Amino acid sequence: MVGVTGSPWSKRSRPPSHGLEPGESMTTKLAKLTTLLRGLFQLDQADLDFGIYRVMNQKRAEVEHFLDHDLLPQVKTAFEKYRPADTAAVQRELDKLVAAIESAGMNPDDSPKIQGLRAQLTARIDVAALEDEVFSALFTFFRRYYHGGDFHSQRRYKAGVYAIPYEGEEVKLHWANHDQYYIKSSEHLSHYGFTVGDRSVRFELAAAGTERDNNKTRSGQERRFILATEAPVSAHEGTLTVRFEYRLAPAKQKQPGLNAQAAAAILEAVSADWAAALGQPAPTKANPARTILHKHLHRYTARNTFDYFIHKDLGGFLRRELDFFIKNEILLLDDIDQVSDFSKVEETLSKIRVLRVIAHKIIAFLAQLEDFQKKLWLKKKFVVESQWCVTLDRIPAAFYPEIAASAPQRAEWVRLFAIDRIAGDQTTPGYSEPLTVAFLEANQSLSVDTCFLSPESRERLIEHLLASGGAVHGLLVHADNLQALRLLRERFRSQIDLVYMDPPYNTGGDGFVYKDNYRHASWMSFIQDRLAHIAPLLSDAATLFASIDDHEAWRLRSLLDDAFGTEAFEAQLVIQSNKRGQTYKSVAKTHEYLFAYGPSVDSKLRKLPRDNTGLDADEQGAYELWELRNRNPKFGRFNRPNLYFPFFVAPSTSSPADGLAEVSLQRSDTFCVEVTPLNSAGEASCWRWGTSKVREALSSGGKGILVGKQKRDGSWGIYQKARLDGTKAKTIWLDKAFINERGTVQANHMGLREFGFPKPLGLLSQVLTVGSGPEGWVMDPFAGSGTTGHAVVESTRQPGEERKFLLIESGTYFDRVTRPRVRKAAYAREWKDGLPQSRGSGSQCIQYIRLESYEDALDNLELQARSGPQQQLLAASRTAREDYTLSYMLDMETRGSASLLNLERFNDPFHYTLKVTQNNETCLKTVNLVETFNFLLGLRVERMQARVHLTAELKPDEHGRLQVYGDLKPCSSGEGWTFRVVQGHTADGRVLVVWRVLTDDPEKDNLMLDTFCLRTGLLGGSQAFDRIYVNGDHNLAGLRRTHDTWTAHLIEESFHQRMFDSADA
Repeated sequence: MVGVTGSPWSKRSRPPSHGLEPGESMTTKLAKLTTLLRGLFQLDQADLDFGIYRVMNQKRAEVEHFLDHDLLPQVKTAFEKYRPADTAAVQRELDKLVAAIESAGMNPDDSPKIQGLRAQLTARIDVAALEDEVFSALFTFFRRYYHGGDFHSQRRYKAGVYAIPYEGEEVKLHWANHDQYYIKSSEHLSHYGFTVGDRSVRFELAAAGTERDNNKTRSGQERRFILATEAPVSAHEGTLTVRFEYRLAPAKQKQPGLNAQAAAAILEAVSADWAAALGQPAPTKANPARTILHKHLHRYTARNTFDYFIHKDLGGFLRRELDFFIKNEILLLDDIDQVSDFSKVEETLSKIRVLRVIAHKIIAFLAQLEDFQKKLWLKKKFVVESQWCVTLDRIPAAFYPEIAASAPQRAEWVRLFAIDRIAGDQTTPGYSEPLTVAFLEANQSLSVDTCFLSPESRERLIEHLLASGGAVHGLLVHADNLQALRLLRERFRSQIDLVYMDPPYNTGGDGFVYKDNYRHASWMSFIQDRLAHIAPLLSDAATLFASIDDHEAWRLRSLLDDAFGTEAFEAQLVIQSNKRGQTYKSVAKTHEYLFAYGPSVDSKLRKLPRDNTGLDADEQGAYELWELRNRNPKFGRFNRPNLYFPFFVAPSTSSPADGLAEVSLQRSDTFCVEVTPLNSAGEASCWRWGTSKVREALSSGGKGILVGKQKRDGSWGIYQKARLDGTKAKTIWLDKAFINERGTVQANHMGLREFGFPKPLGLLSQVLTVGSGPEGWVMDPFAGSGTTGHAVVESTRQPGEERKFLLIESGTYFDRVTRPRVRKAAYAREWKDGLPQSRGSGSQCIQYIRLESYEDALDNLELQARSGPQQQLLAASRTAREDYTLSYMLDMETRGSASLLNLERFNDPFHYTLKVTQNNETCLKTVNLVETFNFLLGLRVERMQARVHLTAELKPDEHGRLQVYGDLKPCSSGEGWTFRVVQGHTADGRVLVVWRVLTDDPEKDNLMLDTFCLRTGLLGGSQAFDRIYVNGDHNLAGLRRTHDTWTAHLIEESFHQRMFDSADA
């Protein structure tokens, strides 16, 4: 940044250059500012047709007109009062008078009138210079905070450029992006669009053809964008779609060469007019022969290093920074003592006023754009798929014929459980194609995935599972973990008993994508938001464990302290994760860290089971003998006389096996040997227990707690049988079960070789033991290979252990590793080479869901045309047009987009669709509004009925009011009226949700709703609901009786309010 020269108060000061080249004209400086603003307003990518670029390009002409004709000209208008109307006339009069005096042979400088006219011109303010300074300052300010699609304070080599908000805390944790959401999921675009004239081109990433193509990079191979082998190019109604695969290729095959091959293949596959359009020149200095097609191929296949963050409060941030900028770099208060010409004060203050007005309007538009993206980021995401994996022992036999006939289900079982190796005999059916019902009956531990059932069967099975009251063992969520935590917040509020998290270590090779020069700041923003969303889910006794290594250890500790308080810190455990050590470093590192926190009121770490090997045992179990005498020389009869008293041993009760005898506090013929506490020197010592505690221990009789045992010298000692319930975990964990290599071997045995360096099962098993009780929910927001879920499944094999798991994972390996692992773990305990070593060992019922992504939300935006009256109002009022453009345009004109909740489509809630990217392929998916709403409400579902389709005879009565005559009769889907009922409870009471398909006749719709609710007993009898939700306008409240307390609500209103509520963010 070029420094400010001179003082604004000085009469002869130079105006600050503000980062622009000396000697530039105002026109040049205005052009630079305009170019910068076009980038800030996302208008500099006119040909891009995806994400936020697609939305802004549809408004491009309008925003550019506002920028060029409404906003920036206001600078000139603001300085009009300094531009006297007669300036030109004064100059003309001066020139005329000078010429006349000189023609008369006189000296013009001697003329009082000439001197007066010159004084008028000298006093004139240089308005052009003022405008110049405002444009320069605007350019400098906004350039300082914008880089690569993100707003943040960029590094400056000058003291005091920025101010950090500080409220007097003892310690302030701050980093460059602390006030931003980290949103980056990949540096490669799954789809990309651009326009060529009135045509559009789409680059899409196709799903890989085979599972092996999804393996991690191997030696000598790297992932590349390669033109798809199947249907790579297709054209339809002015849109050209080009499909790519992102797969392994020889490392020597570089992307530019593959791009050239792709371009040649595309041009060969398209028509001549398409080839001409794509072959238009788009030259650069380095590549003068570049075409439009080559330009966009390079953009698509290159690293996408833009858009890592969304600011949490961009408007507030920029306004605060603007005031700081003006105070320190425009006003220059240090020079105020030098003021000699107060006209310059007015001039400077006027410049500041204009600067603030224009800057605030630019900030308003930038805040609108950023807040709109923040709205999309923070909105609770739709459930785009909800399925269940259920073992056959939990499924009624009526479903078996459909399951046995399903070729995809059979193929999955072959892949996961190797059922094709099950050979039959005379009594047991073997594998066949298709499978038989008898085979299913004989293999009850096979896990059915409901995605292979028809929608009708799926709904009936879910209804059965929930109505039967069977336990749900886990939930898996395929989504960005922040989005998952936001949607699950109400359902799992105060429900999670243990959190284990294994975040990316930010080593540069773990897949975490960070902005250049902001590696640690990116990571901290990423972790901070997730910790903030984990906190409300923790139960009153919850614990949290987080794995990390040296790269980010102290930063993670700081973030955990900031999120939960330093008092919640329990331990920094050292885990020997690599026994040999990382030998490529100067010191062979053998360890990682595991932070343990107790963030809740009653949090506590539990003891580990005690190893009783080599211990004595009686009928009550294993024990150690602890001498009851206090061996500490600081204590004895001299200062603890109350702890000095005799015991009496009964030698006749001594057992030959262990030499232990009964003891008493009373002498008798049997208890005849007196024992007092004496040290090795024969001096009086004291006991560890007083007489009251001794009497309590002896009250049970026998040798259960206190015993006597004869010493080598023939004397007797008194001993306590110590029965420990466990041992405290130590801060260094050295067991070979914790070595990371074990995790790789375990995953490989299960046939799950794709995931690199999974955590070992032994580590997670010990975390479960130390961090949780035998019941409750265990959450892993970075589920990875699913080791946490595996450990939970394994723990439930022990009597009394009933933990459940909540796993969240965004990776594409969710379906290939994470979910299969927990199913395999339930099917068999031991695996080798991908094959189960035993069969039929577990029963399981788990749900898995997929959520809409932030990119999906962007891709489903649609701009709505303004109505005639709206357009007329904006055209008639410049003020209204400015306010609308700066603050309301995006929100208003994207209403009705599918990702922003199109409420009209709630008329048929079972066919609400979104374009989503799944497994790197774009497809149209039906949103599961029912499950989405369940999670938004925080509903613990007790019953979820399958859809019912009903019809009835509807006709007016004698008063002309429509009535239902006769019974409600079943009918086919698409006929009559459709209902689906969900029942459950939340923290606020019992809830009923009724979903229905509406027709064009509201009167009939509501009559059927009322009749359905009454005749099915939903509004009376034993049913007692506190809240009832129904989609579509209704008058259900009219059925409420005097003693009823339930309230009726519109699903749409509650859905919208809960989906877009960001107060918890």
